[in-house]
Amino acid sequence: MDTAETSAVKLGPKEDRLWSDDGWTAKVIKNEDDEGWAVAMTLDGQTEPALVGPWTMGRDKKNPKPLDANAFATLVKTASEIIMRHQQQAHANLHKSTKVATPGGRIRVALDIVPDEDEPYAELSASYDSGEELARIRVAATFTFSHERASAWVSSGYVQPERGGRD
Repeated sequence: MDTAETSAVKLGPKEDRLWSDDGWTAKVIKNEDDEGWAVAMTLDGQTEPALVGPWTMGRDKKNPKPLDANAFATLVKTASEIIMRHQQQAHANLHKSTKVATPGGRIRVALDIVPDEDEPYAELSASYDSGEELARIRVAATFTFSHERASAWVSSGYVQPERGGRD
C-alpha cells in the first residue's frame, strides 16, 4: 500500500455518495422535496447536519454526481462558515454593549447574559475605555438593553434600573 492509499484509509471513506475527512462527513441523499439530490454536511459528533443543500445530477440525469475532493473541500468551507456565523450570532445575543458620552469621557456599558438552565441572569457593567470598571450589577436575563437605557443607568449613578420593557 502506498502513502496515498494509507492516508486515504486514515481519513475515512471516499465513496461516490459518502466522504469523511477532517472531522466532516458529506452524504449525498435523495431530496425528499423533489426528484433531485441533496448533500448533507455533518460535523463529527453532531446528530444534525450543519448544512443541507442541493446536489448536482450526474450526466445520466437520474443519479447524483459523485463527490470529489474539490466539491468536498468547498462543502467543508461552506459548512464551517455557517457554524461560525451561528456562533457569532449566539455570542451577539448574549453580549451587547454601547458607549455613553459623559463629561468625564466615554463609558462602555455592557450586558452579558448568563444562560443558566435553572436561573438565567445578566450582568450590566460600566467601564472606562481603559478597562477600569465603574459598576457591575445583576439584572434579569430578559433585561431590555438599549443605548437609551444604558445612558439612563450611567446618568443615575449606576442605580439598579427599574423594571421596564421585558426585564
